[in-house]
Amino acid sequence: MLRSSWTPGQDHGRSGPVLVSVTDFRLDRITDLPGVYRAARRLVAAWPELEGAHGLWLWTVPTARRCGAVAVWRDAAALHRFIAWPPHVAIMRQYEGRGTLASTTWQAAEFDPVNTWPRARAALRAGRTDAT
Repeated sequence: MLRSSWTPGQDHGRSGPVLVSVTDFRLDRITDLPGVYRAARRLVAAWPELEGAHGLWLWTVPTARRCGAVAVWRDAAALHRFIAWPPHVAIMRQYEGRGTLASTTWQAAEFDPVNTWPRARAALRAGRTDAT
């Protein structure tokens, strides 16, 4: 599993409870992976300006045609604003029907990168995400 470096958001460094979101996009065709990666990088470029975003890691397993993100949010409202954000909606529509998207979330009292990434990676490896 390959992982990007941490991309901080507006709330990076803020103390208090967080919501961790783990997404797993399993593509039907490997040829879609470069486009998905470029689209994700465009979203990441705007990450520091997103209200309620602590930050994220992108991840991929190219040989399995899988990719996604582990994103840390202030709360569910911040995550839902991102989901409805027009650039995100446009990308989701562009790749609709080209694979299976699954996700999971959990809450934590504080953001702890030392524990967050290993927990997310374990969930991804075990397939503990819900298909949507």
